[in-house]
Amino acid sequence: MFSTTRISNKLCPNTILKWIFKNQEGKGIASLASLSETHQLLYKTCRDFAEGELKPIAAKTDREKLFPKKQIEEMGELGLMAVCIPENVGGTGLDYLSYAIATEQISRCCASAGTIMAVQNIYVNAINNFGNDKQKEEFLRPFTDGKQIGSFSLSEPGLGSDASAVSTKATKKGSNYIINGTKSWTTNGFESKGLVLFASTDKSKKHKGISCFLLKKTFPGFFVGKKEDKLGIRGSSTCGLVFEDCPVPEENVLGELGKGFNYAMITLDAGRIGVAAQACGIAQASLELAVDYASKRNSFGVPIAKLQLIQNKIADMALRVESARLLTWRAAHLKDSNASHSKEAAMAKLAASEAATYNAHQCIQVLGGMGYVSDMPAERYYRDARITEIYEGTSEIQKIVIAANVFKEYGV
Repeated sequence: MFSTTRISNKLCPNTILKWIFKNQEGKGIASLASLSETHQLLYKTCRDFAEGELKPIAAKTDREKLFPKKQIEEMGELGLMAVCIPENVGGTGLDYLSYAIATEQISRCCASAGTIMAVQNIYVNAINNFGNDKQKEEFLRPFTDGKQIGSFSLSEPGLGSDASAVSTKATKKGSNYIINGTKSWTTNGFESKGLVLFASTDKSKKHKGISCFLLKKTFPGFFVGKKEDKLGIRGSSTCGLVFEDCPVPEENVLGELGKGFNYAMITLDAGRIGVAAQACGIAQASLELAVDYASKRNSFGVPIAKLQLIQNKIADMALRVESARLLTWRAAHLKDSNASHSKEAAMAKLAASEAATYNAHQCIQVLGGMGYVSDMPAERYYRDARITEIYEGTSEIQKIVIAANVFKEYGV
């Protein structure tokens, strides 16, 4: 069983056995047998939950831009909103491989839920890694069960990929820091009750002058902008945040002053494992839909699965998602081993996001006209996949990270 009992306690033994022996044998996951018993049970639990609770609402969630509150709370009950957080502060106490497996299965059925889950885990992981005991009790423990959502705000208008150019300012005044500035592209920002915020406490030091703060939405001078109308993952809110003379108590500084940029980079390295897993879920869903359709759609008297051109597409799709998954699991394993994983996380994120976009594209080609209409989920997979090549660092940034690490390894 899991090291915590949060997931297993929710299910009586008979239900667990029913879920395990149901027709969920890991189709398309050739490497599933290599996982531990705990990871296999986690895979089956998350897959069945996603099939039963997320897949039926995914189209409506996307179409109406609905935050799936009930399902997110259920995911919290299963322990998925604080996967790698120790049990003594309310988390599930599992590892990053578990996080990757769970995120993929959730995202396979609903990428919006996968995004909400991923950012929630980024929020709690940042506090767990750099916060003190008091901060964990106030800003972490209440956010582990899915009833309260947190967010992580680094991006700004015009900031782009240069995270060191943060312009939001935090000025010391008495026992408070006064925050002024604007943040953009904050995932979960509309629903979140807690926020990990990055602001400059000393502009002259550039990236070494960036610090990290913990805020509540109830703080005066903290304003939430409108939800962005997005191409994909439309059930996940993305919005701007505005701070006008917002006082933040000095005890809400997360970690050390001036270490914010380092904290952000460390957090994003691990966060890329989650995005890679999300992309694998979208890529896997696209493959499964293409295979199912090809086996049932007849042309020239035979299923199109018999046509060599279709077989070539299916082979390429399977190759890309399996390769991306193994890279993702490798990065997770390195993270769990406390080994350097910046290059591997970037590789996983790059390969998986490109696999998601490629597989979604090819899925539409296999389905033809049916792939272009909203009656089938192929067009949603295509829209959802696109963001995975952008957030948590664009594909271009991943290549810079990979190349820099390669040169370093070769002593260049």
